[in-house]
Amino acid sequence: MSVRSVKFCDLTTHSRVTQKYDGKAAHSAHGTILGGGVTAIEQTEAARPRGTRLPRRARRNQLLGAAQEVFVAQGYHAAAMDDIAERAGVSKPVLYQHFPGKLDLYLALLDQHCEALLQAVRTALASTTDNKLRVAATMDAYFAYVEDEGGAFRLVFESDLTNEPAVRERVDRVALQCAEAISDVIASDTGLSKEESMMLAVGLGGVSQVVARYWLSSESVIPRDKAVELLTSLAWRGIAGFPLHGSEQHPGA
Repeated sequence: MSVRSVKFCDLTTHSRVTQKYDGKAAHSAHGTILGGGVTAIEQTEAARPRGTRLPRRARRNQLLGAAQEVFVAQGYHAAAMDDIAERAGVSKPVLYQHFPGKLDLYLALLDQHCEALLQAVRTALASTTDNKLRVAATMDAYFAYVEDEGGAFRLVFESDLTNEPAVRERVDRVALQCAEAISDVIASDTGLSKEESMMLAVGLGGVSQVVARYWLSSESVIPRDKAVELLTSLAWRGIAGFPLHGSEQHPGA
């Protein structure tokens, strides 16, 4: 059973979350939909004693969960603060107490999910010292990120607000930070210069997210683990051509 795409105009939810490589190629921990089809909003409300006010942080998280559902389903421009307040079950004044405007709310979500992607990549890179498995874990981190049921990857990779400088800056920054994390490993293992390692890292990160998004949107019959295996084979054949620092070739090349 595999997760299929989430449409901007017709948000669907799915229940499959898979972790590979001993659970260390992590994906976003900030998805709106939780296990068993329960949303973050529903879980927050269920845990709150009747007649009590939510603590500020819990309320903020609830509002972010509602905003994510609305932004993913409708896109930034079509979404309205009224829709988000209604989805969260609060009044607009309560929403504005936490977020002065729609852009502030969108940027807070973007920060959250950019950080989730960066941490997933870093976790994958640190999950093993075997370089072929490290490539596989990193590829899988991108696949897991786009497969997350909340559809948060659309805010990062498919935003309809990239003409807004604050959004563009965040999207470009997380791509750069992911590439830098990959580049550090390449430079350490191969002895290539910082500039050469960064060029390879940008390529690996770029192909990972593009192929992962294609796999999801095409509703491919290829299971995720097989798709990761195919992409890893392609990437490894390229990166293994650069010998380990101080040796003639990569083990297993």
